[in-house]
Amino acid sequence: MVEVGLCMIQGARHAHIRALDNAAKHLNSPLVIHELRTREDVVKTPCDAYVLPGGESTVMRLTGGAEDKGGSGLLPALFEQLRHTGAAVLGTCAGAILLCDPQDGGEPLIPARIGRNAYGRQVDSFQSLIESPLLSRSFPGVFIRAPRFESISTGVEVAASNGGEPVGVISGRRLALTFHPELTEDFGFHAWLLSIAMDSPPGPSPVKSEA
Repeated sequence: MVEVGLCMIQGARHAHIRALDNAAKHLNSPLVIHELRTREDVVKTPCDAYVLPGGESTVMRLTGGAEDKGGSGLLPALFEQLRHTGAAVLGTCAGAILLCDPQDGGEPLIPARIGRNAYGRQVDSFQSLIESPLLSRSFPGVFIRAPRFESISTGVEVAASNGGEPVGVISGRRLALTFHPELTEDFGFHAWLLSIAMDSPPGPSPVKSEA
C-alpha cells in the first residue's frame, strides 16, 4: 500500500486524485490519499509520497506558511518532513516553485533556480508535446502561467523538455514539473511517483487514463 499526502491549499487537487487513482490501478497497488491542510495533518500522518499542486505560489506561501504569520503551518512542516525523510514528492507548476524556492529558511528541496510566470499571462498559456527522458516517451504538456527553470545545479537531471528547454527536473526522489500533468488523460508521472514510493522500478510507462 502507498500513502500519499496531497496538499489541499490550491490547484487542481481533484484532478491529481484522479491521476493517482488511475496510476494505482495500473500498478495494482492499494492507495490511500491523505488530504493535508494544516501542520498537524503533516505531523500526524507521515506519508510515502507527497504532491504539491499548482496554484499561485504567493498565495500558497501565505495560506500554508508559518503559523506565527497567520498561515496553517502546512508548508514549513512538509518541507521539514521532506528534508528528513526519503519520501518522494511531485511538484507541479507552483508546486515546482515551492520545491526550488521554499523560502522557509532551509535549503531548496531541488537545487534549481526558477522564475514565476515566465511565459506571460493567463492568455499566453499553451499546450505542447514534450519529451520526457524520465518516462522514455513524449507527454502532452499543459502550461498555464508556467514558471521556467533558469538554471539547474550539478546532480539535478532533466526529466522533461520542450524544444530542448527543461520543463521538468528531478533530484533523487523529488520531481518538479512546470506544467500540469494532472490536466491530461496521461498519468505517467503519477505512476512514476507511486513506483518510486514503493521502491520498485517504474516499468513500462502508462499512457492513457483508465477512468
